[in-house]
Amino acid sequence: MSKLTDVPKRILIGRALRSDRLGETLLPKRIALPVFASDPLSSVAYAPGEVLLVLSIAGVTAYHFSPWIAVAVVVLMFTVVASYRQNVHAYPSGGGDYEVATTNLGPKAGLTVASALLVDYVLTVAVSISSGIENLGSAIPFVVEHKVLCAIGVIVLLTLMNLRGVKESGSLFAIPTYVFVFGVFTMIAWGAFRGLVLDDTMRAPTADYVIKPEHQGLAGFALVFLLLRAFSSGCAALTGVEAISNGVPAFRKPKSKNAATTLAAMGLLAVTMFCGIIALAAATDVRMAENPATDLIHNGVPLGPDYVQNPVISQVAEAVFGKGSFLFIILAAATALVLFLAANTAYNGFPLLGSILAQDRYLPRQLHTRGDRLAFSNGIVLLAGAAALLVGIYGADSTRLIQLYIVGVFVSFTLSQTGMVRHWNRHLAGEKDQAKRRHMIRSRAINAFGAFFTGLVLVVVLLTKFTHGAWVALLGMVIFYVTMTAIRKHYDRVAAEIAAPEGPSDDSVRPSRVHSVVLISKIHRPTLRALAYAKLMRSDSLEALSVNVDPAETKALREEWERRGIDVPLKVLDSPYREITRPIIEYVKGLRKESPRDAVSVIIPEYVVGHWYEHLLHNQSALRLKGRLLFTPGIMVTSVPYQLQSSEAAKRRARRQQDWNAPGSVRRGPAQVRSKESSDHKS
Repeated sequence: MSKLTDVPKRILIGRALRSDRLGETLLPKRIALPVFASDPLSSVAYAPGEVLLVLSIAGVTAYHFSPWIAVAVVVLMFTVVASYRQNVHAYPSGGGDYEVATTNLGPKAGLTVASALLVDYVLTVAVSISSGIENLGSAIPFVVEHKVLCAIGVIVLLTLMNLRGVKESGSLFAIPTYVFVFGVFTMIAWGAFRGLVLDDTMRAPTADYVIKPEHQGLAGFALVFLLLRAFSSGCAALTGVEAISNGVPAFRKPKSKNAATTLAAMGLLAVTMFCGIIALAAATDVRMAENPATDLIHNGVPLGPDYVQNPVISQVAEAVFGKGSFLFIILAAATALVLFLAANTAYNGFPLLGSILAQDRYLPRQLHTRGDRLAFSNGIVLLAGAAALLVGIYGADSTRLIQLYIVGVFVSFTLSQTGMVRHWNRHLAGEKDQAKRRHMIRSRAINAFGAFFTGLVLVVVLLTKFTHGAWVALLGMVIFYVTMTAIRKHYDRVAAEIAAPEGPSDDSVRPSRVHSVVLISKIHRPTLRALAYAKLMRSDSLEALSVNVDPAETKALREEWERRGIDVPLKVLDSPYREITRPIIEYVKGLRKESPRDAVSVIIPEYVVGHWYEHLLHNQSALRLKGRLLFTPGIMVTSVPYQLQSSEAAKRRARRQQDWNAPGSVRRGPAQVRSKESSDHKS
């Protein structure tokens, strides 16, 4: 089986890397920015549209509130970025919000943060890819017709890219991310130049449409509630900010400094692009509606179900560059691609957080180990599976999925910043140096304001989005929390149960006797090897055991046993219902019942075959027996392997594969030697 899967595995994700090459996978800032910040950078492609969609409920007159909502989002972004810069310096180990909350607020708060982040990472993949599919679908009808299938296909592709390793996937993602950023800034600059200097009139393709308001003339509390809901939708621009604090170990040294610099660059870029698109949307008279088929009217007639509502960024690009122009096409392609790649933020955050949680025994230990390419492969696969399931359930509809979004990330923001306030309070209590105290007091003030502001936004998000789908995210958090608590209790219970006692115990006392039983079906080479091994064990008593399923075969076995003069007593168990497993289990249990202080050693001869399909033809009874005997106290199970010729051929193939070198590798030499030679040459 391993041979069958190894070749495609190597083709898809590359050759395995040695553990001592982990340092080669660390990221410089120019690669870390697209790896960890692609989510908040790409969210400017849909966050402005979500603001306008909510405001459209009150009609086009409510659009004049969009700049003020943008200002609120900008203030929040700068607050969160400034707060997280404190985090990466104080906690550079990569635990991020989870470590901050656990250390300063206790395990329950840490587990709440972890649950929120895990849910948010899954939603990041689902929302980003669904939004990218919708952007791509406006140009390619096939994608629209098969949204779910295409979205899952992109998830599979991203999973394979990330399984190749963080650095390789980061290099692949850097180019489209930077093309997208350059394209958006070019659009903002050219739009500002045309509008302010050339005094051109730029019109979005929806500028002539009329919005039919769902609620006419909102005022008072209803208007405030609408604005708060629009603000909470615009806060999608902040998702993924926490990924950098979780990914500090992936940065090159000095890790904390590089992470803080990347965080600041990400915040500045995201804020500028978000505000620029909001401003251009207002200048070009973009019109959006939650139900465009009925609420968007052209020449007095609703547009109908055939109308496809393009995202805000596409409409603005068409107004600024012109439809079909080179820059329009480049930006449209980069937008769709970067939305797919935005999921990479989650692909780096989720597995790393899963590894830390597994180390703390809150998740299965398999998530803690790195895969062949030094990435946390099990976490990557788990994230992909959860996101694909969510995409399937919600039909790859970003508008429905985004209602689930944001809740988790603001739970983690709030608890993390509250934990940082406790962190500074604890350090201030013992710090005497006045310069350091002033620095700590300033940092505490930043984190305190961040905790207050993000907590306020969390309340707003819960109030405005709960009935629109946020309850699903909360349910997901509860499920993660309960599951991780149960896993931790299980690991703690097992650890307590298997802990070695200080004094003598039943486990350290030698058994009174060892009774060995060799299972026999017929006399052949594997049987003779198992009997020879059993004799070497020098047990207190030894017997061969067979089950009478076919009387003729059993008679032949007895006759050959006597003819060969094998000096081991043969016991045959009757099985009127032709069962093999149950009679052996009952017999072994009977031995234990007769002498509870004795140990029973069951020795099973097995074939070792070299091809996966041969496993289906052999050892099935042995597998069932071992599975049952493992649950029987006082029973030791030993397999005595006998290698068939096909297994020897498999060994030879494995040795040849291990000794194989890529073309030119002998000439180039090993990587470490080459790097040493190059450094000596430079010196």
